[in-house]
Amino acid sequence: MSEPVILVEKSGAVATVTLNRPGAMNALSRELRTAIAETFEALEADPNIRVAILTGAGKAFCAGLDLKELGSDTGGINATIGDKDPVTSIGQFSGPVIGAINGVAITGGFELALACDVLICSENARFADTHARVGILPGWGLSQKLSRAIGIYRAKELSLTGNFLSAQQAQEWGLINRVVTAEELLPVCRKLAEDMLSVVPECLPAYKKLIDDGFAEAFGEALKTERKVSSAANKAVTPDAVAERRKGIQERGKQQAS
Repeated sequence: MSEPVILVEKSGAVATVTLNRPGAMNALSRELRTAIAETFEALEADPNIRVAILTGAGKAFCAGLDLKELGSDTGGINATIGDKDPVTSIGQFSGPVIGAINGVAITGGFELALACDVLICSENARFADTHARVGILPGWGLSQKLSRAIGIYRAKELSLTGNFLSAQQAQEWGLINRVVTAEELLPVCRKLAEDMLSVVPECLPAYKKLIDDGFAEAFGEALKTERKVSSAANKAVTPDAVAERRKGIQERGKQQAS
């Protein structure tokens, strides 16, 4: 039997999703694209899973669309239209998605990385947008997300050259959260997931949604959205609950300062 193209390991409220085509640098075949979409749909339907970690098997995170498969398809790139969109499905998972970028994230793989909420990279990670070198245009959000993440001039430099961006440079440009060693990558991501799970449970998906919804709006409209959403949500918070949680915050602050 052939290996599954995606692996899911659940530990408590955290699911680690691993793209599992290491021999093909986890290139996005139709089978893998469908598996990613269906996996995140299933995780969203699982009330026990509240945080997901996305990574790749082997040396690559994801090398993008499987160009070998596309080259043998008479429909070409347009053959992907109507397929399940993995990036949209990742975005529909209501909890945080931590990208554990273990190696190269190229083109469609870059788009998968940008679908995550937090990006932790090993020193082996590199990013490249090679859409223009292949002769196609992105359709999963890269052309808009990248410029918003690192600025329009840097985004144009990357996308109009197809040049690689190292993990260290990506950190300096503000594209990722931080760089760790390959050995530390998954432990750091799991610790971050546990930190996220320690906040007030209903706030985790609600705050993520508030950030994402506001980010998609003009600044003035986003401020109105925040006021509207917070006013409705905060009515349910009692003074006693705030006082009780304050003790935990103080204790945690002491531990983190030590």
